Amino acid sequence: MKASMSLRLFVFSVLLVLVPLATSETSLDRFLKCLPSHSDSSYPVSRAIYGITNSSFEPTLRAYAKASRFLTSSTPKPLAIIAAMHESHVQATVICAKSNGLQIRIRSGGHDYEGLSYVSNVPFIILDTFNLRSIDIDVAGKTAWIQSGATTGELYYNIANKSNVLAFPAGVCLTLGAGGHFSGGGYGPLMKSPWEKICFGQSGEVVVQALVSSFLGRSIWLMFLPK
Repeated sequence: MKASMSLRLFVFSVLLVLVPLATSETSLDRFLKCLPSHSDSSYPVSRAIYGITNSSFEPTLRAYAKASRFLTSSTPKPLAIIAAMHESHVQATVICAKSNGLQIRIRSGGHDYEGLSYVSNVPFIILDTFNLRSIDIDVAGKTAWIQSGATTGELYYNIANKSNVLAFPAGVCLTLGAGGHFSGGGYGPLMKSPWEKICFGQSGEVVVQALVSSFLGRSIWLMFLPK
């Protein structure tokens, strides 16, 4: 009788441990499996993924979090950080997060004093664009192509290297990420002020095109008509 009771207890204990393991695939697991099928295989997305067990996860999270009050142990952390290294990584992240019910927080320079680009109260991942920072200046056309992770300081430097008469209206701080700053309007010293006769406007007023990744599986060109 004792042997039989011990056996039942043993089996019951094993079931308590094994049942969660049998159903342990989470939305994060499915999200990570989804990424390679929607990104360019020439640029392995695995190199852009920082999971919570990765030794670089915490340094990467903190590197572009400018508001230290959101860097406490009690602050909700992302399930993973996707530090996109290619445009296809951005699209894959958007598609796979949408299909697996994960919220995305998108970060470029981290100048978000409410923590909205790297904090959430629901399960989320961070799409970080700090690796996407190429800048192509066309002096003759007076235009520039700027990736989301490029900073305003890098933009000013590249313009100054090509021209001493061209400029771009944006913020004073040199570490503002282009993606967040421009999409938020782009306040800066060249915008209209009561004592200035010449006004160049905000960053958002001089953006004429944007390439946006859609969860529908394609990129969308947005065209803007400056006033």
